[in-house]
Amino acid sequence: MNPETVIYEGKSGKNYEYWIYPIDTLFMDIPGNYVFAKETSPKRWRPIYIGQTSNLQNRLSNHEKEACAKRHGATHIHAHTSSYLESTRKAEESDLIAQYMPECNERIN
Repeated sequence: MNPETVIYEGKSGKNYEYWIYPIDTLFMDIPGNYVFAKETSPKRWRPIYIGQTSNLQNRLSNHEKEACAKRHGATHIHAHTSSYLESTRKAEESDLIAQYMPECNERIN
């Protein structure tokens, strides 16, 4: 069975499709972008933390922001494989953070 998906629109207007997983999902050793998210109503999500990594398995197995995300109601991880280029993953991460300003991401003034 394929996981459900959600589309996030970045500040730039670009759309990004993510697969929806329970927060305790174990991932493969692949690069990707991810979102700790809270379901606010059926099929409506709010990003609590947005990130990127060269290795979803290592990064998400013991994430330092998971406790913060759970305190703010996160129950799922939305993730998708992404470019092996860190600059591409970071551009997507920045675009989404600028749009949603998640509670557990650092604020840059």
